[in-house]
Amino acid sequence: MKKGCLIGGGIIGLIAIIVIGVFMWGVSINNNMIELNNDVNLKWSAVESSYQRRSDLVPGLVATVNKATNYEKETLTSVIEARAKATSVQIDPSNLSPEKLAEYQRAQSGLGSALGRLLVTIEKYPDLKANQNILGLQNQLEGTENRIKIDRDNFNQSVTTYNNYIQKFPASIVANFRNFKEKGTFKADAGAEKAPNVDQLLNGK
Repeated sequence: MKKGCLIGGGIIGLIAIIVIGVFMWGVSINNNMIELNNDVNLKWSAVESSYQRRSDLVPGLVATVNKATNYEKETLTSVIEARAKATSVQIDPSNLSPEKLAEYQRAQSGLGSALGRLLVTIEKYPDLKANQNILGLQNQLEGTENRIKIDRDNFNQSVTTYNNYIQKFPASIVANFRNFKEKGTFKADAGAEKAPNVDQLLNGK
């Protein structure tokens, strides 16, 4: 009788140890995913901040160019409209899905293209090229574009680490159970991460 109780107790104890072990394993994986997810959100905040900085520079640049010349109104209008579209597309950090990020990237790329055309406009007019206010804004814009590239690269790296982790077995089991989903990355061929190159634009490249 005592032997049977000991065996039964041993089995129960073994099961308890296994259950506790599985639970602690799941908690560990869950905590790792939370940390990786938080890092993605942090990197995303930096991306948004850089794009916002670029957006904030646009009104001043447009107004300064508009004061200096009465031409190229269509170009200025396209920049204003592209900025409005770019600022209207917002993403909830908890839903950085590939589809949502692609939509965001398209809007930001549209603004980047419009700004590129505006830089071409400035190159056409010597008085604009020599305007110190415009030169200052161009320098700030160039610095911001470089910052955008760095922040996008950091974001992509963070997302790749996160995606790799949640997609690999056995972490994928916990990820599915806890609803940790794949996040999108910026695509290199979109061109939004590159500072507008005036020479290339003038040559139609």
